[in-house]
This record gives sequence, structure tokens and C-alpha cells, in this order.
Amino acid sequence: MSFLPDAPTLIAYLAACLVLFVTPGPDMSLTLARTIGSGRRAGIVTVLGTSLGTLLHTLAAVLGISALIAASATAFTVLKVVGALYLAWLAIDALRHGSALTVRPETVRGGPWRTFCLGLGVNLTNPKVVLFFLTFLPQFVRADAPNPTGQLAVLGLTFVGLALPLGILMVLAAARITGALQARPRLMRGIDWLFAGLFGTFAARILLTVR
Repeated sequence: MSFLPDAPTLIAYLAACLVLFVTPGPDMSLTLARTIGSGRRAGIVTVLGTSLGTLLHTLAAVLGISALIAASATAFTVLKVVGALYLAWLAIDALRHGSALTVRPETVRGGPWRTFCLGLGVNLTNPKVVLFFLTFLPQFVRADAPNPTGQLAVLGLTFVGLALPLGILMVLAAARITGALQARPRLMRGIDWLFAGLFGTFAARILLTVR
């Protein structure tokens, strides 16, 4: 079972994934807009499309990071330090500019397949996603781990496995979630502080422990 991270690492990772999911961004905006504009079926298909995009991003990150580990443990440590700085920047940016949630009910012609491709396209064309996973996943894996590639793959698939059912639940409660987020700026601000606090902690931890 060398591909499984230890329990504390896994718990911390799940908490981080949950915070990442509830932080509004392009995927959430599109899903809520499609659900309100065309119904729950369209919303669920959009979630499937964005989930496939996230899966492709995470698999690409796993392959790239694994190659880096194989080439040099020092280079992997450098990636973790750069990743920590990037996470710190994300935390500061969340406090300065806040979350982005744009929900404009819309309909898309062409049926479920076009809706699916729309969700996939929005996710794949978001460069922030691939940058995030390239710097996020390494924080939970040691270069000297017994099976770092397996652990990276498990962590990436875990995120997709967590986000997919949560996305479907979000679609089922789209009207309430949209109303709560748009009508309660303090709630949005609280999410920003939660995001900044958690990822700021990750950044500080890796910067303080790397020798």
C-alpha cells in the first residue's frame, strides 16, 4: 500500500480539496449558470465535462512531477518551494480581490454533448488549473516516498472523486447556493479567508521545513 499517503496527510489534503471546491471560480460559475438556464440535466452534464478536464490536468501533473522526481530530488524540492510561493500568492490574491462568481442564466444549443464539451473546454483552457495542480499536489508527497508516483495519482484521483459528487449536489441545490453566495457578501468573504488561511499555512509549512 505504498501508494497511499499517511492518514494525517490524507486528511489535510481532503480538507484542502474541500476548500478549493467551495471557492467560486470559472467551473462553478459555468455549472450554476447552465443549471439555472437549462435545468439540472445540463448542470450535471457540465459537471461531468469539467470533471474530465480536471482529471486530464491532474494526470498531466502526475506524469510531469513523477518525471521530475525521477530526474532529481533536488529539482522536486525546488518545485515544492516554488509551489509554496505560488500558493502564498493565491492566498494573498484571494484576500485582495476576492472570489469570482458570475452567474448569468444561459442556454446552449446542440444538446448534452455540446454542453459536455463546453464544460470540458472551460476547464482545459484555464491555465490556472494546471498551474495549481503542478504546485498543489507536490505539497503532500515526499521525494523519498516509497512510491511517489502512486501517491500523486491517488491524490489526483481523490480530488476528482470528491469534486464530482459534490458538483452534482451543487447542481441539485443550484438556486439556493446561487442566492446564498450572491446575497451574502460576508459569506463570500469568509470563504476567501478560509482559502487564504489554509493555503497560506501550506505555503509557510513547506518554506519552513525545506533545508
